[in-house]
Amino acid sequence: QVQLVESGGGLVQAGDSLRLSCAASGRTFSRYAMGWFRQAPGKEREFVSAITWSGGNTYYADSVKGRFTISRNNAKNTMYLQMNSLKPEDTAVYYCAADPNVGGGYPSGYNYWGQGTQVTVSS
Repeated sequence: QVQLVESGGGLVQAGDSLRLSCAASGRTFSRYAMGWFRQAPGKEREFVSAITWSGGNTYYADSVKGRFTISRNNAKNTMYLQMNSLKPEDTAVYYCAADPNVGGGYPSGYNYWGQGTQVTVSS
C-alpha cells in the first residue's frame, strides 16, 4: 500500500516555473513506477510524465516535452515535476500516481493516486 501527497501547486504567470512534489509513504516506494497526470475542468485526465522505478527512463507528453522534467529521489520517497515556461493551457489539477507493476501513460496503469494539487497559470 502506498499513500501519495502532492504539493507545490499555485497561481503563477505565463513563463514562470513551479516544482511539484509527490511524497509517498511505504517501504517499497523505490520499486514503484510513478507518473504525473493532470485534469482541467471539463476535460479527461491526461498523461503528463512518467518515470520508471529506478529513474532510468522518463516519458513525457508532447505538450510538455522540453519544458517539464520528472525526477525521483528514492531515498526521500519523493517524486518531482519541474515545470518551466508555464502556459495558461497547463492550468489543471495535477495528480501523482504509483504502481508496482505497470505505470506508463494511461491512468488505468496506476493503482495509487494522490489527492491532487491545483496549478493555475495566468496569461
